[in-house]
Amino acid sequence: MQRPALTIAGKTFGSRLLIGTGKYPSLETTRLAFEAAAPAMVTVAVRRVDLSRKEEGSVLDLIEAQRLPILPNTAGCYTADEAVRAARLAREAGLSEFIKLEVIGDQKTLFPDNEGLLAATRTLVKEGFTVLPYTNDDLVVAKRLRDAGAAAVMPLAAPIGSGLGIQNPVNLRLLIEAIRDLPIIVDAGVGTASDAAMVMELGADGVLMNTGIAGARDPVRMARAMRLAVEAGRLAFEAGRIPKKLYATASSPIEGMPT
Repeated sequence: MQRPALTIAGKTFGSRLLIGTGKYPSLETTRLAFEAAAPAMVTVAVRRVDLSRKEEGSVLDLIEAQRLPILPNTAGCYTADEAVRAARLAREAGLSEFIKLEVIGDQKTLFPDNEGLLAATRTLVKEGFTVLPYTNDDLVVAKRLRDAGAAAVMPLAAPIGSGLGIQNPVNLRLLIEAIRDLPIIVDAGVGTASDAAMVMELGADGVLMNTGIAGARDPVRMARAMRLAVEAGRLAFEAGRIPKKLYATASSPIEGMPT
């Protein structure tokens, strides 16, 4: 059965799973996890990698070897100006016109600074970037990011790296239902495969995760589990679940049977 693929700014991807590159125990584990996940894109923190690619055995080498699309991100930026500079640096290094935009507003929770995020989005869109902003699960902010020219909206499910799963399913559902003209990619907080499936069953277009895979006891198996969970959750969403009811309904009704 042919299913609509994830499409962002006119570019189509073969997967709805996006993964990060940090916290893996080794480069070899990272490589195997990439293979197991078969992601649409791999996100790389611009401020935490050597963009010259001069060193051997870097994570950029692994991504290039597997021909995976790179999604640079502005992790660690606390102002709009910092985030814009990081995005420009990524483009100058030839990584991508796509940018996962992060402007952090609180060091402890890593929640986004919405004012700075909107300002950076407007600037980068004007400069021709395809902007995917990481934001909170606030419908009003998501609409403003859409109006500012974002190519997708990436609301959090829970704080970054927390593994708590979806903390506000109602907020996410409202956001997904209201913004139908842009992909909604849930980012942050996914801890295990059931979390990923639930995200997709809500109707999200994709899910991005890092710690949930890299921090698992067996990252390679978890990468495969997450890939399958994203696929299963999307299939379930497209199939349409049965309504919830308080009382039982027999699987084999007796009406119409001979007595």
